[in-house]
Amino acid sequence: MKSLSYLFLIALVVGMLSCMSDAPKQAKKPLNPNGDSELALLMREMFDNGMEIKKRIAQGEKLTLSFDPNHIFTAQATEPDKAASEAYRNFGESYIAAVEAYKNAEPENVSEAYEIMVNTCMNCHRSLCPGPTVRIAKLY
Repeated sequence: MKSLSYLFLIALVVGMLSCMSDAPKQAKKPLNPNGDSELALLMREMFDNGMEIKKRIAQGEKLTLSFDPNHIFTAQATEPDKAASEAYRNFGESYIAAVEAYKNAEPENVSEAYEIMVNTCMNCHRSLCPGPTVRIAKLY
């Protein structure tokens, strides 16, 4: 009788565990209350890649970008008017130039080139969209 109880208990636990693994995963909630635009998602990817680059530079390595920086001009923005402005275009072109400088930097200049790249992000966000500046500061 005791072994039958243990067998039943084991079957119950296994059944419960198998149900848990089949449970649908909940989708991530958007960080922006108005939804996540293509540009917001791209910039989150840029941040994540920037943190990895920062880590690799500290280890004496140079990491390539995992995204196309030119996509900042074509990705749908949360606020399209800001992304269509001349100021955004100018900041974007500065960022692209900084990315190219990073890509072409000699090993002894990689850290400085990375910092300039982060500075271009910070300058744009201070001017056009200050919300992410606290997060961008983590890239330094």
